[in-house]
Amino acid sequence: MSTEQTVENAARTSTGSGGKWLIGFILPLTLALAWEVAVALKWSDGRLLPTPSRIFLTLADLAKSGELTGHILATLQRVGLGFVFGVAAGTLLGAVSGYWTSVRRLIDPSLQALRNIPSIAWVPMFILWFGIFETSKVILIAVGVFFPIYLALSGAILGVDRKLVEVGRIFRFSHQEMITRILLPATLPTYVIALRSGLGLGWMFVVAAEFMGAEQGLGFLLVDGQQTGRPATILASITAFAILGKLTDWLLASVSARFLTWQDGFKPAE
Repeated sequence: MSTEQTVENAARTSTGSGGKWLIGFILPLTLALAWEVAVALKWSDGRLLPTPSRIFLTLADLAKSGELTGHILATLQRVGLGFVFGVAAGTLLGAVSGYWTSVRRLIDPSLQALRNIPSIAWVPMFILWFGIFETSKVILIAVGVFFPIYLALSGAILGVDRKLVEVGRIFRFSHQEMITRILLPATLPTYVIALRSGLGLGWMFVVAAEFMGAEQGLGFLLVDGQQTGRPATILASITAFAILGKLTDWLLASVSARFLTWQDGFKPAE
C-alpha cells in the first residue's frame, strides 16, 4: 500500500469517527434551535425558560468576571474528594461482602436499609455532626457514590461463574490468587459501570451538599439564581453541571476502556 493510500485511509477513519462523535450533538442542537425560533416568533416570551443563546451569554459573563471558574473549581473539588472516598469504601466493603458470606450476613442488611434513605434526609444530621463546612459536603457526596459501587461489586462477585471458581480451587489458588486471577477479571466490566454510576450520583449529591451553607459552587450558583429570580443563571448552572458531568464520565470511560481491551463483547448494529 502506498503512502498516499495510507494517508487517505487514515483521513477517512478520522473523519468517520469524528462524524459518529458529532451525531450526539444533533438532538440538543435541534431542540436549542427550535426554542430559539419559538421565542423569535413570539410563540413564547422566553422569560421563565430563556433561550440557549441567553444562557450561554450568561455563562460567558460569569466566565469573563472569573466567577464561573471559582464555582466550577469548588464543585469539582467536592465531587473529586467525595468520589475518591466513596469508591474506596464501596470497593472495600463490596469486595469483602461478596467474598465472605459471614461478612455479607453481618453488614448487608444494614447497608441495604441505609441505601434507601434519600440524600436530603442526611443533610440535617451531617450539619449537626460535621458542621456546614467542607467535611459534611464531601461525606454526603461519598455516601452517594458508595452505594452503587458496593451493590454492583458485591453482586458481581456473587455472580462469577462457579466453574471458574472451582478451577481455582482445583489448582489450590490462595485467596490473593483467587481474587487477582479469577474474581478481578470477571467483575471488572461491572465494576467500571458501577464507577460511572457512582460518579453520576456524585454530581447529583453535590447539589444537595452545596445547599449546606456553601458560599461557592455550581449548586450555590443555582440556588442564588432561584432566590434572586434569575432563570438564566439557574439554567446556566444546570448547563455547566451537564457539561462537566459528561466530560468527567467520558474521561472515566476512556481510562477504564484501556483495562477492558480483552473483552470480545456484542457489537451493536450501526
